[in-house]
Amino acid sequence: MSEASAAAAGPALGLHALLDNPLFAGGIGLGALGAAAAFARKGVIRAADVARHRMLVNVEISKQDPAYPWILAWLSQPRPTPGFIASRITRIHNLSVATTTTSSGPFGSGGQSGAHFFLQPGYGRHIIKHGSAFIAVNREKHNTANMNTGEPHEIVQLTTLWAHRQVFEDVFREAHLLAAQANEGKTTIYSARGMDWMPLGDPKTKRPLGSVILDEGVKEDLWRDVKDFLSSQEWYVGRGIPYRRGYLLFGPPGSGKSSFIHALAGELDFNVAMINLSEMGMTDDKLAYLLTKLPKRSLLVLEDADAAFVNRRQRDADGYSGASVTYSGLLNALDGIAAGEERIAFLTTNHIDRLDPALIRPGRVDMMMRIGEATKHQAAQMWDRFYGDVDHDHSGRERFLARLDELGLFGVDKDGQPSNRHTSTAAIQGLFLFNKENMLGAIEMAEGLVPRKFEPSESVPEGAIKTPS
Repeated sequence: MSEASAAAAGPALGLHALLDNPLFAGGIGLGALGAAAAFARKGVIRAADVARHRMLVNVEISKQDPAYPWILAWLSQPRPTPGFIASRITRIHNLSVATTTTSSGPFGSGGQSGAHFFLQPGYGRHIIKHGSAFIAVNREKHNTANMNTGEPHEIVQLTTLWAHRQVFEDVFREAHLLAAQANEGKTTIYSARGMDWMPLGDPKTKRPLGSVILDEGVKEDLWRDVKDFLSSQEWYVGRGIPYRRGYLLFGPPGSGKSSFIHALAGELDFNVAMINLSEMGMTDDKLAYLLTKLPKRSLLVLEDADAAFVNRRQRDADGYSGASVTYSGLLNALDGIAAGEERIAFLTTNHIDRLDPALIRPGRVDMMMRIGEATKHQAAQMWDRFYGDVDHDHSGRERFLARLDELGLFGVDKDGQPSNRHTSTAAIQGLFLFNKENMLGAIEMAEGLVPRKFEPSESVPEGAIKTPS
């Protein structure tokens, strides 16, 4: 044998010797079996994943989605008890509680309070039965949080068989119907929290439009204009006019501007989305972004419109535009390129003299209405609302109006000369509330409606009603 042949045969003889070694051969066998088992396991897992994706369907609802509280409320509803085996499968052991409280009186006044408790699936995995379909519910709380509100991110994932996927339509329809029934007869007030719209407290009972008493013709003119706008969308679109309407309500505090807007929203079955333009941190960009995300079927209310005129600066080189909304930022938000449509906006101010004519041109503000000091018409209607059931012959009303005339609270004094004295409907309502069962007491205390200025050391007599000017 040549040297080359011997060199080639050496490794082969060595490998043959290793294979003949029972310890080495056993190790190879075990390794091969382990590899085969791992490969088979991966194959089974892969096959299970494919089968799961083929046979199951998932729906994920984030806490940021409006449907999230609807689904939790739907899950908290009692369900018919299924069969013996199904009842064991769908038994939920991990619950969380959602509590709502009500009170019939102010704190500390002895008023009764009540609470409603709703048990709903807590965090973790659960199984429920809806109709003939089983639904796996997985509620998770993530480690991350909303940067604006600090609330942890949460999701609810619903899983069912692909063949039963239509059950999700029933689930969401029932959840939405349940939410609509819970809010029936109520108005939701939204406020800006960070860069999102969030409900401000619980929905409020709708206020009848007839309960707001404004001067003759004011309420009727506004109502007529809003109704005409809502019925004219095709007319706007056909002529290429942006479908939005702006109103400016101005006048002294306590005259009924906010009350009218809330009552109008209830009459239209709308909600209210409020932005205070004087709020610290309300910048041009934030205002523009919030208006693009305005909740559906909501009246937009921009309070303190004159606040934007205090900060008329344009952006500096570093992007700073001041502590609040600028004048140009407000104008762009109302009718700029990014301004939304299908919008009814109400601007309110106590100081119309601070507003620029550019703001109140048509397209930004289409209708202006002064809601001012209380008039004789308003005082008479308010009297009838509070005391009409006992003042049948209206003699008490006439005495009350004569007393207000004598005090010069309707713009003229008792001699018919101009008077700078006025009062507000809020002050009159406060007087009537103080004398709920005593109309004569309301007449006797009418002098308390005269605006007065108090020195810090001046004390207010017990029972007196005084409105600082």
